[in-house]
Amino acid sequence: MPHIRPFRSGDEPALAEVRLRTADAGADATGIFVDDDLWGEVFVLPYVARHPDLAVVVETDDGRVAGYIVGTDDTRAFEDWFATEWWPRFAERWPAPDAARPDVADAPDAAALDASALDERRTRQNGTLSYAYGRRAGAEPFGDTYPAHLHIDLLRELQGQGFGRRLIDTLVAALRERGVSGLHLAADTRNTSAAAFYERLGLTRIPSHADVLAFSMPL
Repeated sequence: MPHIRPFRSGDEPALAEVRLRTADAGADATGIFVDDDLWGEVFVLPYVARHPDLAVVVETDDGRVAGYIVGTDDTRAFEDWFATEWWPRFAERWPAPDAARPDVADAPDAAALDASALDERRTRQNGTLSYAYGRRAGAEPFGDTYPAHLHIDLLRELQGQGFGRRLIDTLVAALRERGVSGLHLAADTRNTSAAAFYERLGLTRIPSHADVLAFSMPL
């Protein structure tokens, strides 16, 4: 039976793969960007680099990591660290959108795509690059009231079995032990099943940007 366990060094590739396979509003995002690796380097790997003690995974019977929760107990400090220490290392690989567009040659199937398909990949990738380059303390209006935030992803094979609730309960307990006053998270507006799940857990919708749903929970 699948079980939850603490993150271990060496889990990183599996976490990045889970993120990729769930990143398109819960669906597989493979091929949406010019470079699939971007998903993991923005949304999951920095968290296990800075807060490995807050990361928990779901491991299947055959030893695969098929889900995870990652987070930070201090969004302001995390976003400053992301901007000054984590993200600069990727400036050459992924320049800011106004500096250079993703190279067509970076797409492994570029030869099979027409110009419009490649432009669509560039556009969507540049949206996430703009987000990454814009991350900084105070960028999110709810970060001070709810200082912790999280990212959670489960492959479809694990959904509906209670693992999402168990992962969030585990992180919430760890945050409470640290005296954190609240947490927040964001979801794609298209991911209606995730939004319903968060509401069932007792998280409350809070005002946010037009393209995301934000939720909070006092601790």
